[in-house]
Amino acid sequence: MTSAMDHFAAKLTHETDASDVHAARKAGEQLAVVDVRSDDAWAQGRIVDAIHMHYSEIAARAPQEIPLGTPVVVYCWSPGCNAGDKGALEFAKLGYDVKLMIGGFEYWVREGYPVEDADGVHRRPVDPLTGIARVRTHA
Repeated sequence: MTSAMDHFAAKLTHETDASDVHAARKAGEQLAVVDVRSDDAWAQGRIVDAIHMHYSEIAARAPQEIPLGTPVVVYCWSPGCNAGDKGALEFAKLGYDVKLMIGGFEYWVREGYPVEDADGVHRRPVDPLTGIARVRTHA
């Protein structure tokens, strides 16, 4: 039983998800949300107020841009992308309290949270397979 508890406790120490990140930001928690994807992916859309820092740039840029002691959440495209893990590892090497946002940008969008691009801030409809979709009732 202890190994299962240890496993899940460790996972929750190092991972978060889109709904928890959204709730933390809404509650005013100071998080550095870092998009570790490419320039083209960033341009296509990102979490509002995220910091764009490709995982290969973290060692050089993070100490100048994100104060040590600031909780960091990194994300990449989706569960099928390991760039978030690469970014989280780089932040951990520097001594940051870092978590990987499981599901990545894909699940942020699918859960209906705001995204931004060159045209401004947008929301897509909630995917009922990943979030609670509002059900219309007939009057």
